[in-house]
Amino acid sequence: MCCRYWAEASPELRPIVEEMMQSGLVERWQEKKGIKTQGEIFPTDVVPVIAPNRRGERAVFPMKWGFSGKTLLVNARSESAAVKPTFKEAWEKHRCIVPASWYFEWEHKKASDGSVRTGDKYMIQPKNVSVTWLCGLYRIEEGLPVFVVLTREPGEEIRFIHDRMPLILPEDAVDAWIRPDSRPEELLHRALTEMVFEKIKPA
Repeated sequence: MCCRYWAEASPELRPIVEEMMQSGLVERWQEKKGIKTQGEIFPTDVVPVIAPNRRGERAVFPMKWGFSGKTLLVNARSESAAVKPTFKEAWEKHRCIVPASWYFEWEHKKASDGSVRTGDKYMIQPKNVSVTWLCGLYRIEEGLPVFVVLTREPGEEIRFIHDRMPLILPEDAVDAWIRPDSRPEELLHRALTEMVFEKIKPA
């Protein structure tokens, strides 16, 4: 499960932020909520997201994290998104990439009675990369774009932390993922699962 991530003010992410600032949606979001471009990102934050424009070309837009409903939906399972009514259309036509430096996860420890308690917080990213390309789905709510992050089974290195992880693709698969005419299920085998992680010490 992914419900927090971190965005550095890095040379790799800075051009993405700069491109987003050219979007006509920036002013509308700033009037309504404001936009966050670095630091720890939380659900409901408005952040830079890569998605196709009206011509089907790669572009960057400010989007809010979370689909509205009875409860806020911030994640969708990649194994079932294609058939779930809430995500089906987005899976087919409205895919996006959320650029991050790394994501956060809390260790889930199961007690002898079967209950689960939350343990240490970890920062996690794919091995040997500087940008973590989180796969997502987006839709329009009240005239503005919102997104969820897709999840999958975890890689072996981080299975002890949580039984889910974000769906992450290599940079050279980003354009194929967001293209409306591509078949997302054909890209799932390219997901990155070899992760590096570090425990975050309490402040």
